[in-house]
Amino acid sequence: MPPARWRALRDAVRLRAGLGLLALLGLAWSLLALPLRYVLPRMAGEQLGRHGAGATFRLYLRLLAWIGACRFDLRALDALRDQPACVIAPNHPSLLDAVMVISRVPNVACIMKAQLMQSVLFGAGARLARYIRNDSLHAMVRRAVTELRGGSPLLLFPEGTRTTRAPVNALHGTAGLIAKYARVPVQTVFIETTDAAFLGKQSALFRRTPMPVSYRIRLGRRFDPPKNVAAFAQELEQYFRAELAAAPLADRPSAGASVPEGRPAHDLSHGASP
Repeated sequence: MPPARWRALRDAVRLRAGLGLLALLGLAWSLLALPLRYVLPRMAGEQLGRHGAGATFRLYLRLLAWIGACRFDLRALDALRDQPACVIAPNHPSLLDAVMVISRVPNVACIMKAQLMQSVLFGAGARLARYIRNDSLHAMVRRAVTELRGGSPLLLFPEGTRTTRAPVNALHGTAGLIAKYARVPVQTVFIETTDAAFLGKQSALFRRTPMPVSYRIRLGRRFDPPKNVAAFAQELEQYFRAELAAAPLADRPSAGASVPEGRPAHDLSHGASP
């Protein structure tokens, strides 16, 4: 077999193994989490749910690295441990973004697609962790503010969905709105990757992908709680564009990229637009 064909076959096996592991671990944790939500007190269940999600995702990322599918440098996120509550606002190139942050930041609350709260693979675990649905803006903001005032960091992707236009989609005002009412800062986070099409918004789930795909996370500027939400969203978007345009590792989806054949991957987490 020619070397190029062998590499393509090996990478295809790695891709399918990686997706299979995500489904298997997600289902296993959901089966454990489902009864626990009904027998544990609310606070104990929430703490266990978030700890379990972090542990499950850490194991998953280690397995991805072990099979040679991905490489991760997430050390910058350790600076967010044991810090006062803030809105964690990353860019969103990949399906793995929420997985990476949750794996590294303890007790993080997460704004999540409402459909995934009913997912067989992730729903029970998300409900046990008391993650926040994004289908009602008023309820979402109220719960997010409560989490932040209670000391939990909040993960929210200000693009609202995975990136489709380089270097970042237009940002929504949700992060600033929540930070304003909770009176907490917004911590920007930059996720750089060598292949932004891998598990991207416009990519087929099983597209050919040379592996390993590398990810690196770095912390950006921490913004004070805004007074003007609309102006803050514009300032934040300009800052993201400037930082990501200069990112040495980052590969980005091109504007108007065509969608390859296959089934697109679904978001695990994102914030709703106001």
